[in-house]
Amino acid sequence: MRKSIETLKNIWKIEDLRQRILITILFVAIYRFGSYVVLPGINPAMLTQLHKQTSEGLLALLNMFSGGAFSNASIFALGIMPYISASIVIQLLAIAVPYFQKIQREGESGRRKINQYTRILTIAILIFQAPSYLINLKMQAGPSLNASLDWTFFIITSTIILAAGSMFILWLGERITDKGIGNGISFIILIGIIARLPQSLFQEVVSRLSSPGAGGIVMFLLEIVFLLFVIAGAILLVQGVRKIPVQYAKRIVGNKQYGGARQYIPLKVNAANVMPIIFAQAIMFIPITLVGFSNAATASGIVRAFVDHTSFWYNFVFAILIIVFTYFYTAITINPNQMAEDMKRNNGFIPGIKPGKNTAEYIDAIMSRITLPGSIFLAIIAIFPAFAGVFGVKAEFAQFFGGTSLLILVGVVLDTLQQVESHLLMRHYDGLLNSGRIKGRSGNVAAY
Repeated sequence: MRKSIETLKNIWKIEDLRQRILITILFVAIYRFGSYVVLPGINPAMLTQLHKQTSEGLLALLNMFSGGAFSNASIFALGIMPYISASIVIQLLAIAVPYFQKIQREGESGRRKINQYTRILTIAILIFQAPSYLINLKMQAGPSLNASLDWTFFIITSTIILAAGSMFILWLGERITDKGIGNGISFIILIGIIARLPQSLFQEVVSRLSSPGAGGIVMFLLEIVFLLFVIAGAILLVQGVRKIPVQYAKRIVGNKQYGGARQYIPLKVNAANVMPIIFAQAIMFIPITLVGFSNAATASGIVRAFVDHTSFWYNFVFAILIIVFTYFYTAITINPNQMAEDMKRNNGFIPGIKPGKNTAEYIDAIMSRITLPGSIFLAIIAIFPAFAGVFGVKAEFAQFFGGTSLLILVGVVLDTLQQVESHLLMRHYDGLLNSGRIKGRSGNVAAY
């Protein structure tokens, strides 16, 4: 306790860190406030049916990502997921289309062009999703609409408001990245998830204590213990690395000697971090967008299976997509050829492996071996909520037993704490832990 108080005092003493934390809190408060600002012409007291619709199924997951804004008919109802979907499409184009490949190689100017295309595509997705959401709103919460409203005018104006709301969230995320603590987009998603935790926890406690045969407080405590085990597994997955030894040859420049020391390349077991789950989740939202939010409950056949996040086929396809995206994102994040060239340029080599092409092939083979178990474990954690539901855990609380919510929560919290610790250590203060340093998701892949 004393160590924690001392750490908080040290954090407050660092002016730059204090300002970043306060700015982050301010932007988060703006985001949460906007989640309760209802669209013009909507009576929030008449949204009972919409709340009921978003209490289970895939819409409950979508509502969680928006921090409850979806069920509140808020100006932020569509959240940040359209931007995530647009990012997936642009990254896929950067692999398949020569024009986008050329842009990626242009450095900073290319990155700005990619961001511009991503925003344009985000707006296009929003223009498609917003009317679908509004039609669903009319069907589920028709009495909440002002009777004097012209429906066509309402659709046009509300589409503009919803699109502007999502783009404003994106702007907030970028400002958090630039002036606050942590990755802003991930932090926005994290806040939306955490906002649903107290209510979900309370509902689970009430359910276990009030329902006959639900197991009572003992069953609830077992759930918490199991949840802690899953969190520990998620932390190990986020932090796990495989170290490759690199020997540096001695070289003399003038009167000084360089090299000769052995270092390590830390290849992460889950180099793609939580991005495969976010990408896969965005893909799994496509069916419900295509059939329309209002038609999700009445869908049949294969469509029904893909709008029910507890069904076998939904979780099977979800797991396969996570494994595929893990390999895809690892491939575009880590370049073995570049690592081998950098090593060779600095007179480094892996003992027993020839520099150059052989080194690149060796690194690529190691990455393939550690990515497979990492991707499978990532997929297993992602589909844990479906298994939790089988054992009677309520759908809202089950989302915290794995899936996107848990891994985003663990990853973003570790990244944020790592940034805070870096500020402390730079000013010669003690870190957040008594021994060792916090390892986040990010970090330089090559130690050389």
